[in-house]
Amino acid sequence: MTNKTGKLIGVGVGPGDPDLITLKALKAIQAAPVIAWPAGLEGPSLARTIAAPHINEDKIEIAIRMPMVAERFPAAQVYDEAALKIGAQLNAGNDVVVLCEGDPFFYGSFMYLYGRMVNDFSIEVIPGVSSIMATAAAVGAPLASRNDIMTVLPAPLDEETLFLRLRNVEAAAIIKLGKNLGKVRNVLERHDLINCARYIEHATMDNQSVKPMCDVIGETAPYFSMILVHKRIDAWK
Repeated sequence: MTNKTGKLIGVGVGPGDPDLITLKALKAIQAAPVIAWPAGLEGPSLARTIAAPHINEDKIEIAIRMPMVAERFPAAQVYDEAALKIGAQLNAGNDVVVLCEGDPFFYGSFMYLYGRMVNDFSIEVIPGVSSIMATAAAVGAPLASRNDIMTVLPAPLDEETLFLRLRNVEAAAIIKLGKNLGKVRNVLERHDLINCARYIEHATMDNQSVKPMCDVIGETAPYFSMILVHKRIDAWK
């Protein structure tokens, strides 16, 4: 018998293509007896879907289901309950891998488990390929060069805040588009940056789509979409 507790491992599984999981992440997924993954209240988990080709059949699985709407996220009670379930497995001596889309610490939900458990358990974080890097590669548009300042902006910010943040931008990634696409388009047009912007949705996935932002119509976009902006259009110029 041993009283040794298991290790909690936050694993970035990348933006969508299962082949973009790192070797370290792959080894952790295959070695850990317990896998936890976030998901909406219903339906599949994208993080688990990405990792599925690498998951053995004999795993204990913990679903962390929560409302995927900004007004109710992060769901404190959900993370409290998940921390208890995961903590029970760790106290039983089992390592637990928590699957995270992209990178665990880049707007990743794993941070809410980390904050609840870091003082009581050993935790390792395995970085993942973030959506920003994947998007740049898919678009064929380097993010920044030389002394460019790279800015990351969440689209749910109010329009005037977005406008001010983009005022002197050299390079930017605008994330979490969703219902904010029309607002972001307005801001880009106000700054005369619409022709300097590229739009991509579902980067690295089978349904990936890439367009110049000036060709994008409509007021909404999928959650997994992004706009890359570079004032020189091409970073190497």
